[in-house]
Amino acid sequence: MIVDALAQAVGNTPMVRLRVLERETPGVEIWAKLDWLNPGGSVKDRAGLFIVQDAIERGLVGPGRTRTLIDSTSGNTGIAYAWLGAALGVPVALVMPGNASEARKQLSRAYGAQQIFSDPLEQSDGAIRLCRTLVAEEPERWFYADQYSNPMNPRAHEVTTAQEIWRDTGGRVTHFVAGIGTGGTIMGTARGLRRHGAVEAIAVEPAEALHGLEGLKHMPSSIVPPIYREEELDRKLSVSTDAGWDMAERLIVDEGLLAGHSAGAAAVGALQVARELAASGRRGVVVTLFPDRADRYLPPAEAP
Repeated sequence: MIVDALAQAVGNTPMVRLRVLERETPGVEIWAKLDWLNPGGSVKDRAGLFIVQDAIERGLVGPGRTRTLIDSTSGNTGIAYAWLGAALGVPVALVMPGNASEARKQLSRAYGAQQIFSDPLEQSDGAIRLCRTLVAEEPERWFYADQYSNPMNPRAHEVTTAQEIWRDTGGRVTHFVAGIGTGGTIMGTARGLRRHGAVEAIAVEPAEALHGLEGLKHMPSSIVPPIYREEELDRKLSVSTDAGWDMAERLIVDEGLLAGHSAGAAAVGALQVARELAASGRRGVVVTLFPDRADRYLPPAEAP
């Protein structure tokens, strides 16, 4: 693929068949969309691009404008904003939990984004609250992108992710399984796929309020994003931190995929759905999405 600008390289990520997992699900295919192959290294490039482009088109940010784009993030959306801001001439400030992975902090800082840290014990909700406070105190200084409420977030997946999955499966997809962060991926992809036919949409959330699946939200104990509409989904599955981490390790060893923990949790959900189909004698094509790679979670290397 040849593009005139890096932003044009967002999307059209490959899908890989998880054949080792399929050994447990005869008659049911399991596919993973590798969205860590977006330019910024995660699924969040899709929403980030739609949000930033929409704000530029509406004259809210961009070259010659004085406002800085600000948003709360656990890391990946921040990296997306940071590189897109550098590429499109938009200054960016990120509010993130103090315990966000060092790799994510370093990447967003390298692109020139301003970093503001919230209480690590309050996780992503603490970053949301601090970001809202900053915007309320200086409304003229900031453009609040608000990925949790911005309709461009699910729209990005309705227009791109869903259509790519439908195209690449030849319209055979029967189930889509994805983790809940902002809710944009699962909601938008579900809507886009259902425009083509009866595809079941299953969300995956951490089983525990205090969990180790970075980027995912435990909805019963969290600020529920306005773009997340659980009534539109067919089911929601709970996955423990241990199960997500164990699956991430299995994907590395068995499939050669350096999947992050949230990808591990999504794979657990996809495998559960596929097992249920196989046990009932039904066939199916289960598609999940891997948001990022494990290198987003690695600690900084120690000097020899």
